[in-house]
Amino acid sequence: MRKKILFITGSLNQTSQMHQISKHLGAFDCFFSQIFTEDALLKAVLKHTSFADGSVLANHFKVRAECYLNQHGLQIDYKGCKNKYDLVVFCSDMVVPEKFKATKTIWVQEGMIDKRTVLTGLVKALGLPPYFTADTSLNGSSNICDIYCCASDGYRNYLIKQGTDARKLIVTGIPNFDNHREFLDNDFPHHNYVMVATTDMRETFRFENRPAFIKHAVKIANGRQMLFKLHPNEKMDRAEAEIKKHAPAGTLIFTSGNTNHMIANCSELITQYSTVVYVGMALGKKVHSYFNLDDLKKLAPIQNGGVSAKNIAQICNSYIKFEGQKEEFLSQFTFQPEALQYPKVKYA
Repeated sequence: MRKKILFITGSLNQTSQMHQISKHLGAFDCFFSQIFTEDALLKAVLKHTSFADGSVLANHFKVRAECYLNQHGLQIDYKGCKNKYDLVVFCSDMVVPEKFKATKTIWVQEGMIDKRTVLTGLVKALGLPPYFTADTSLNGSSNICDIYCCASDGYRNYLIKQGTDARKLIVTGIPNFDNHREFLDNDFPHHNYVMVATTDMRETFRFENRPAFIKHAVKIANGRQMLFKLHPNEKMDRAEAEIKKHAPAGTLIFTSGNTNHMIANCSELITQYSTVVYVGMALGKKVHSYFNLDDLKKLAPIQNGGVSAKNIAQICNSYIKFEGQKEEFLSQFTFQPEALQYPKVKYA
């Protein structure tokens, strides 16, 4: 019988990343499940509050992910009930069901990790479940998975500082963020605008003064054409009304579409807490972010011409075939990543 792999999905970005990895694992039976919990406390929170409505545990994320999976003819096994799995690949280690703790596990970084807050430190200090941060600031920091595939040397060093075992961390690059130059070839009809990519802070229970942010962006644009691309998790009607009130007439507003193509065609990029800032940086755009730009340059995902999925699949393939104790694998495994397809990006 062929060995089986379960990929845990979340947002469309996380789901498409898992799909790309699975394409290189045709020798195995690959199944997919939206992230779920068996934790009684978290189940109660999900049932009786709106605490997780902005997280990938919310049902609308499950619906979107499964729609994507069905469109691509992929096998769905929600909660991993149909099979006994030889390997589980996680998009988040903040919620790891007890049933998988004896199984071989790999974590794949999804993109930017949220900035640590006072609440992050409190959750960590009190030993509370990481999901109580209500953001991704502790994603990659539980140290519960056997192997951690990360975006760059910068993120590897960052996660070591957060408590993840250095021996588990392998720099593979991450799908969707490893080949930004491909976005330059696009058919998006607009060019040379100041682009604003918003974040779903309010939907994830973080404070934001959106009118002040819009006014700040307008000041940066200084009369140039503006384009707003809203985060897919936002309350669109509210966000659009605010932009129309505080931004100049003629400002373009998009609630959907290819964000990367929009960035490729812009002259300047304004972000909040968004992974897409890395796209702008890699394409040589002038960028603005709530994060420190010098820190972002160190953390930026490696650009390897789109071979990160293959790199991660190589690790999955080797680990699932390994017959020894889980703890012995990394001491014997030699990772040989695909070579960079073009020179390393030099940021301005």
